[in-house]
Amino acid sequence: MARTIAKDHDQKRTHILKTAARVFANAGFARASMSQIATACGISKANIYHYYDSKDALLFDILDTYLSELRDRLCGLDMSAAAPEDRVTYFVREALLAYEGMDAEHKIQSEGLPLLSSEQQEVLKAYQREMVRRLSDTLREIAPAAFEGDGNRLRSATMSVFGMINWFYMWNPGADRAAREDYAQLVASMSVNGVRGLDTQSDSL
Repeated sequence: MARTIAKDHDQKRTHILKTAARVFANAGFARASMSQIATACGISKANIYHYYDSKDALLFDILDTYLSELRDRLCGLDMSAAAPEDRVTYFVREALLAYEGMDAEHKIQSEGLPLLSSEQQEVLKAYQREMVRRLSDTLREIAPAAFEGDGNRLRSATMSVFGMINWFYMWNPGADRAAREDYAQLVASMSVNGVRGLDTQSDSL
């Protein structure tokens, strides 16, 4: 007879994912144990294994849930009627708002992703590539001459914008919505004016 799924299964799973992310972020993935996670969750170790059969499975689900939801949020933005300059602002703002409360998940990406199988890494990197492509296409629209025939330059510009976004949590933990929106405007202005400057340089060559 098949095991029935408890009505609160999804709620418990979400609780485990959020709590485990904090444990991994604070203790480091290698040092954290399933017993620590169970204690932090307030449930038995056996209950943890009811959901996940290993730390690796738990780590993958944390990152898969986080990155797939972030991808859906950023790539699902309806910006078809907006100018490319405004689309940069919308994208950056939405990313910063999506990062709120997700510092642990964000922190364990760099440590955790290389520890997963190549197949799992590819799934997660595919989400990242979609987000990078969405922003990259917008930057190209703003400064087509600057990036024509130079994919490396376009990627460098795109990843520089993500760099400004991604490290916000390091030096401004607990930032509220207003602070995130203010910073989004700053990053967008610097990015748009920066690539426009590259376009001008290209025209003068």
